[in-house]
Amino acid sequence: MSSFEHGRRLTSLEVGECGVVLRVLRDNPARAERLKALGVTPGARVRLLQRFPGFVFECDQTELAVELSVARAILVEGDGTSNR
Repeated sequence: MSSFEHGRRLTSLEVGECGVVLRVLRDNPARAERLKALGVTPGARVRLLQRFPGFVFECDQTELAVELSVARAILVEGDGTSNR
């Protein structure tokens, strides 16, 4: 089974929910490289902070704001924790 089958999109996390990045989809290589440069890489811990008007998440102590299409390209595994 692939990581994609185990993972879910960042957009599926609830506000305050944490997860671990499994991979970033490479359908847009420039976007994938930019996210990599920002530290959004496999194994990085993320926490969703906001869903509207854009997706804001924390990745290893850095807050990032992205549009829906970018958030959908980030596959995570939820770890069941929430920091609300």
